[in-house]
Amino acid sequence: MKAFSNFNLREYNSYRLSAVCRNAYFPECDEDIRTLFSDPNAKKIVLGGGYNIILSQDYYDADFVVFSGTYNNISLVGEDKVLCQAGVDMKELSEFALANELTGLEIYYDIPSSLGGAVVMNAGAGGEDIKALLIEVYYYDPNTDTFNTISVSDINFEYRNSFFQKNPEMIVCRALLQLKTGNADEIKAKMDKTKEARWAKQPREFPNAGSVFKRPPGRFVGPMIDELGLKGFAVGGAKVSEKHSGFIINYADAKGSDILSLISSVKAKVQDAFGVDLEVEQRVI
Repeated sequence: MKAFSNFNLREYNSYRLSAVCRNAYFPECDEDIRTLFSDPNAKKIVLGGGYNIILSQDYYDADFVVFSGTYNNISLVGEDKVLCQAGVDMKELSEFALANELTGLEIYYDIPSSLGGAVVMNAGAGGEDIKALLIEVYYYDPNTDTFNTISVSDINFEYRNSFFQKNPEMIVCRALLQLKTGNADEIKAKMDKTKEARWAKQPREFPNAGSVFKRPPGRFVGPMIDELGLKGFAVGGAKVSEKHSGFIINYADAKGSDILSLISSVKAKVQDAFGVDLEVEQRVI
């Protein structure tokens, strides 16, 4: 296990916000997980790939456990199943599937997420989500100091929600995925098409953490923000993207407080104009 003191998390959050934590730990095996989490009263903040979070503080007098870059083994089980650790990047996982001519992960080629984060949030796009591929998840329960297996039917997936989202003390360790054999050329074509479509619509040229708000029933977030003329509206170094108003970008060395202030302003203006209380999709730390 790697450990660092006074560690800057800038490279471990997709907004590229500067945020220093007291200690950062990078687990590499199950025993590292047990060492870090066996005391449920010793609170630690868990980061997957850092893709769907907002670090609200410049300094955290707290310990972070970062899964990105470590705890990221991938292995083939039989002909069409894949076992992967929580820290694996979904882009890397989709490339592994392509190399083995397996289909099902193409949409994740350009969705920024770790496997653990994808499971917790039930990540997906275009009508596909991770629950459709899951067989089971192996996780650590600090309350009982045990590693357990839970089947997909018991995870209670909802839109961007799950058993793990509702029980954040449970630590996702591994997941077993059911894929299908496919044609490598067709798989690669879908991956490229997916990436091209996202880059055309989303502000990938600036640090961001994806869609800021959940879609409210019967509405689309972007058109409401557009109608209010909020494209390009900025607070400090954070700005509503001119390319896609559902995104906030770090365009000028933003702080977490800039992003939160901007979110509050947008929420208030949408509430006043449309009577819609937008729900933030990203996790504020």
